[in-house]
Amino acid sequence: MKHNPAFLALVESILPQITEVTIEHYQANQKYTLIDVREDHEWNKGHLPKAHHLGKGIIERDIETRFPDKDMPLALYCGGGYRSAMAALNLQVMGYSEVVSVAGGYKAWLERQLPLETD
Repeated sequence: MKHNPAFLALVESILPQITEVTIEHYQANQKYTLIDVREDHEWNKGHLPKAHHLGKGIIERDIETRFPDKDMPLALYCGGGYRSAMAALNLQVMGYSEVVSVAGGYKAWLERQLPLETD
């Protein structure tokens, strides 16, 4: 998907403010609770194993109900790492102390031919 310049500029301005991790780092650090921030139709096509779904449109509204411990390590992912970066910043602003964005997201996972789950 080709992204619009203003969207890319927004994400670029956010990246220095968050922590991105590689898929390999996420896999090696089982401490993270994984959250998929993609849209419902994306989630339904397949998602990473053990992921919870809180789409970008509702994560800020529902995160405290689903995950009230603001010290819980959270790893967010989306299709390519942009939406998860934006969501990671928002969760940091909301007081979550250990939230990361998985660089490359679902696309990078697929490129590595790693397993998926479907509901």
